[in-house]
Amino acid sequence: MQGFGVHTSMWTMHWDRAGAERAIAEAVRHGMDFIEIALLNPDIVDPAHTRALLQRHGLRMVTSLGLPEPAWASRDPDAAVAHLTRVIALTAEMGGEAVSGVVYGGIGERTGVPPTPAEMDNVARALEAAARIAGQHGLLLGIEPVNRYETHLINTGWQARDMIERIGADNLFAHLDTYHMNIEEKGAANGILDARDHLRYIHLSESDRGTPGAGTCDWDEIFATLAAIGFDGGLAMESFINMPPEMAHGLSVWRPVARDADEVLGEGLPFLRNKARQYRLIPPHP
Repeated sequence: MQGFGVHTSMWTMHWDRAGAERAIAEAVRHGMDFIEIALLNPDIVDPAHTRALLQRHGLRMVTSLGLPEPAWASRDPDAAVAHLTRVIALTAEMGGEAVSGVVYGGIGERTGVPPTPAEMDNVARALEAAARIAGQHGLLLGIEPVNRYETHLINTGWQARDMIERIGADNLFAHLDTYHMNIEEKGAANGILDARDHLRYIHLSESDRGTPGAGTCDWDEIFATLAAIGFDGGLAMESFINMPPEMAHGLSVWRPVARDADEVLGEGLPFLRNKARQYRLIPPHP
């Protein structure tokens, strides 16, 4: 999980054969080192087809997800482990390196009160089992804190750190997201510093989930802090343009966040790459 990548929501949220062919071709055209595939519906995935496409283009891959409501770990850790086991196996079949995201719960899971000790015990139990299974497949498992409007369970870098250290599995890592950090952290630098010992992946997403560089995220603070801690993990651009209804509800995306994917890629991608080069997180132009 190194270099510069992109979340495939830029082109599709349906990872069937057509979605895979379109997204992989576009990622290659834009010079990505890796892609992040949202595995929202494992039933439509053709793992052999995806693996062949990735190998043909020399492209690396991770997957991500939020758990469906019947498999929310806080309520039913066994169902969560069963769902994650399937996603882990699919990721391994496709030749991926990691499974990450809201692996501890659902996008839109909120009780209206702070998480209870019993809920967090269930989450820890599920993640411990999932990390063991991921390790058997040679995969890493990431924990992405998301904002308070999407979950009440894990919102900050220090909460991800504490859960990782509670479980103690070597293949668990922290996965931060600048959009969520812009809401939850007392400065993006603090979130990065809190998670630094476990940070291996970060979503580069603007404050409104639109075009990077056109919002309120402090990109110099973000990149300078990543450079200061010697970050050498995956830098993944993420922007949500065309959301299916089930995702739009959980993410509370009610209006267009950018004109189209061409705007995000044409303006936001060069902006982020230039910042990453400025702070020596990716190599300079040849």
